[in-house]
Amino acid sequence: MSGPTHNSDMRSGGQPGSVAVISSHVARGAVGNRAAVFAIETLGHPVIAVPTVLLPWHPGHGPATRIVQEDKLFAGFMADLAHGPFAGEIDAVLSGYLGDAGQAEAIAASVAALRAARPDLVYACDPVIGDESGLYVPETTARAIAGTLVPKADLATPNRFELAWLSGRLLDDNDALIDAARALGTPVVLVTSAFATRPGMTGNLLVLPQTAHLAEHAAIDRAPNGTGDLTAALFLAHLVNGCTYPDALRRATASVHDVLTRTRARGADELTLAADAALLSEPVSDIPVRQVGRQSEDTTTGGRAT
Repeated sequence: MSGPTHNSDMRSGGQPGSVAVISSHVARGAVGNRAAVFAIETLGHPVIAVPTVLLPWHPGHGPATRIVQEDKLFAGFMADLAHGPFAGEIDAVLSGYLGDAGQAEAIAASVAALRAARPDLVYACDPVIGDESGLYVPETTARAIAGTLVPKADLATPNRFELAWLSGRLLDDNDALIDAARALGTPVVLVTSAFATRPGMTGNLLVLPQTAHLAEHAAIDRAPNGTGDLTAALFLAHLVNGCTYPDALRRATASVHDVLTRTRARGADELTLAADAALLSEPVSDIPVRQVGRQSEDTTTGGRAT
């Protein structure tokens, strides 16, 4: 992985590099770009936010009007960002939920253009396509993400159901998740909703070429939407800030757990990010991270991305 080495690379005026976040935008709530942008800015990076679809709220709250820009205009918008005067300030790109299958090609082209000017740019793909109930995007969109974006990513962050769909495999334990993640061809894969080793727990499984690391925390019933978006954003931001892979996993997992715990205590139907912003930078939970699965003797990728 051509990884994050930009934690000390400050732009003019002492500003850190930007992260481009490409995902859904809701008017109310804390999912998609609303969660990712807030988290990354809280961790100190300016964000270039690109909406793939506009919604009044998450569809889980009920039917919602969708506004999706036509593919030609979206492609022009992305090309402007990739070739424009501010392209050089972008350290990383995170893509999430797509409003249309055609957006994948525009995102891939923009990432390629940005990498041509900056080979150490980090591209993270959160393949937001479904959950245990199945695909919640059209299959054409899921296939565009799988065929166009995931192969170009330095980092992918599927949940375990998305990983099963992407890999075409039945995944019934963490060893199967590890094998499927490595088969994707993406250097680093963070699998959310991984299998826990104790009842009442859930986990995030970080799969590197030679090692795998599991972070577990207590499962929270009826968790609000947006935890995957938040996890991907926090993990990427910590990497860009210079954390090692295991430490980025620990910190991101702990923050999401802390926010979920506070959100549930308030009885809120959306993640209470504004009230709990401090937990994004400094979580309070002590989340252990341990190596799991079949390991290689070469464990050099367990450290900071280079």
